[in-house]
Amino acid sequence: MTVVEKAPPAPAPATARRRPVADEHGRRVRGWELVLRYVLLLVVLALTVGPFLWQLSTSLKGPTEDIYSSPPSFLPAHPTLHNYARVSDTIPVWDYALNSLKVAAANVVTNCVGAALAGYALARLRYRGRRVATLVFILAMLVPAESIIIAQFTAMRELGLNNTLIGVVLPGSVSALNVLLMRNAFLNLPIEIEEAAFVDGANIWQRFFRIALPSVKGTLAVVAIFAFMFSWDDFLWPLIVLSDPSKFTLTIGLNYLHGTFANDERLVAAGTVIAVAPLMILFACLQRYFFRGVGEGAVKG
Repeated sequence: MTVVEKAPPAPAPATARRRPVADEHGRRVRGWELVLRYVLLLVVLALTVGPFLWQLSTSLKGPTEDIYSSPPSFLPAHPTLHNYARVSDTIPVWDYALNSLKVAAANVVTNCVGAALAGYALARLRYRGRRVATLVFILAMLVPAESIIIAQFTAMRELGLNNTLIGVVLPGSVSALNVLLMRNAFLNLPIEIEEAAFVDGANIWQRFFRIALPSVKGTLAVVAIFAFMFSWDDFLWPLIVLSDPSKFTLTIGLNYLHGTFANDERLVAAGTVIAVAPLMILFACLQRYFFRGVGEGAVKG
């Protein structure tokens, strides 16, 4: 009787080693460095998102809940939307929001159109003084807005635009930062494509609208977001140029929620959430183009 010798068991396959975590340059990131990065990210997230979550929680708390409890409670025991109704009863918040929307929409249109045209002229057109014009836009970014606000107010008064929404829109209709963003976005486009279109008989406007502009949609989204945020959040300039309460923007109108001798924090929190909500909606709709556009129009040194 033959004895069948059992073959030795095959060695278990070696456990696949985990690939080391690497950064964007291919360098290995140690474990403690990775943990430190995530800890810093969580700290930054808490500092940026925490105040908004606290305001949202406060706006949903009823009059019987203690908003100064220790430790603080983020989740309201009995959520209510009554504070938002009280905001509309205290001030004409929707009229103020409509005024802010008009100003913000006008700023978005003027900045997108003006910055795109000026940026293309600085990037592609050849004329005497182009570098000087670029330098002027760079220097304009270094001038504090507070140092020219009196001159702006005087100009609006001479033009008869005081106490008008046009007077609010005009000084920020084209931002120097947005012009430089569009300029760098156009410079990053291959010039050979436009040269080929020129050989085929395309004029400057056809090259701009059909070739250059569709290629920088991301940067246009960045310009639109920046213009909307600047005009929506602006407080000082509308406060100076507007005197008619019916034309107040939302940032000025919400100031009336603060009492002279006492403040209702729930009411103020509800007004803050109403003011921030449009910015969050806008960014959620354009975030795909925003992150792509940051790379297109990055200002190079």
